[in-house]
Amino acid sequence: MEREKIIFLRNFFLHAFVVGILFALFYWIATVALWHTYAPWLMERFKLDEKELAALTLNFFANLRIVIVFFFLVPALALHWSAKKV
Repeated sequence: MEREKIIFLRNFFLHAFVVGILFALFYWIATVALWHTYAPWLMERFKLDEKELAALTLNFFANLRIVIVFFFLVPALALHWSAKKV
């Protein structure tokens, strides 16, 4: 692969990683700020208790972390090291 293509893909993945972190931060702030507002509504609508809702929320953030790190950061780092070798 040409060096310019490697650098372009690296920059694309790094920008996607930064945007993913910003969205994750936004989701975390919204969750913390609105927990007391939307938790009762979700528990009533989907017949959940607070323990299940907390587990689902934690699972969401764990999956979000996996996607951001392994789908965006890892390829960006691999391309970064590949660009230095070419």
